[in-house]
Amino acid sequence: MTIRSTPDVSIVIPTHDRRELLRLTLTSALWQRDVNIEVIVVDDGSRDGTSHDVMSLSDPRVQLVRQERRLGMGAARNVGIVKARGAWIAFLDDDDLWAPDKLHRQLEVATAAGRGWAYTGDVTADSNLRVVSGGPPPTPEQVVANLSRFNSVPTGSSNVVVRADVLAEAGPFDPGLRRIADWDMWIRLARIGPPACAGLPLVAYRFHPSNIAAETASMVSEPGLLARRYGIPVDRAAMQRWAAWSWLRAGRRGKALWHYARAISMGDLRSVARAFVALVHPAVGSDRVFRLLPNPPESERWRREAQAWLDDLAGASLPGPVT
Repeated sequence: MTIRSTPDVSIVIPTHDRRELLRLTLTSALWQRDVNIEVIVVDDGSRDGTSHDVMSLSDPRVQLVRQERRLGMGAARNVGIVKARGAWIAFLDDDDLWAPDKLHRQLEVATAAGRGWAYTGDVTADSNLRVVSGGPPPTPEQVVANLSRFNSVPTGSSNVVVRADVLAEAGPFDPGLRRIADWDMWIRLARIGPPACAGLPLVAYRFHPSNIAAETASMVSEPGLLARRYGIPVDRAAMQRWAAWSWLRAGRRGKALWHYARAISMGDLRSVARAFVALVHPAVGSDRVFRLLPNPPESERWRREAQAWLDDLAGASLPGPVT
C-alpha cells in the first residue's frame, strides 16, 4: 500500500554508518501518535548496510534517499527537505530519540501560539537508555535572547519542527558548517518569528562513544563565522567550554584543560574551577561525568517522565523485519 495523502509532518533523518543506532531512532519516529507522518531517511554514503535495513521495512511511510558519496549532515538534511511533502518538517539525528507524543505536542503549542516553529525539552540517556541528565528548557523569550551568544535550543536539530513555508523563507542548512549548521538555522528562523515551546521531556540525546567529538577545532572556529555573518556577540568562552566538555566526556583531560585555559584567558573565571575538576575528578571519561552538571530540584521529576517513555521505547520494535 502506498500512502498518497499529504502528511502533517515530514521527518528528515540524515544518517551515515550508524545502522544499529538508526533502528531505535526510526522506531521512535514511527511510533508518533495523533499525527500523519512521512519519514525520509537520507543515507549519506553509508557502507554498513544502512540502506538495506531501511528498504526492508514494511512501513510505507518510510522513504529512502541514497547518496553514494558522503556530503555531510547539512547537505543531507537539505536533500530530505526537497523530498518532503508535509506542511511541517521535523529533523531527527540518527542517534536521538523521541517520545511518542513529541510531534503532536509541538504542533499543538505552535498552532495555539500562531508560531512557525517549535522546540521542546530534552534529556541525555546512556547506551542502556538510562537518563543521566536533563531539566526544563529555556522559555522562547530566553531562546531568542541567547541565540546571538550560543545555541540556546536544547539538543539541537532533533528538537525542532518548523512549518514548511517558514523553512523555505529561512533557506536551506549551510552545508559548509560542520558543528553549528543548526544554530545558524535557528538564528534565521528567529529573525522570521519566535518559536513555541512544548515544555516536556520529549527528546533524548543518546550518549555513546561514537558521538564524542573526534576534533573540536570547528566547535571553536565556526561560531566566528556566525558572528561576522549576523553581526552578533558570540560567547567565545562558551564555545571553549563546550569543546572542553566534549573532551571530558572522552576522558581526555589534557585537551579539556587546554580549552578551559583558553576560556580563562577570555575572562571566564568560572573555568578555573572547571579546569581543576578536569584535572582530578574520577568521573572524567565515564557516564558519571554528567553528575557534575547542575541538578535543580525539578530535574528529578523531569528525568522520571523521560525514563518512562524510554522504557516503553526499549520494548518497541520496527514494523518490518530487518535482516
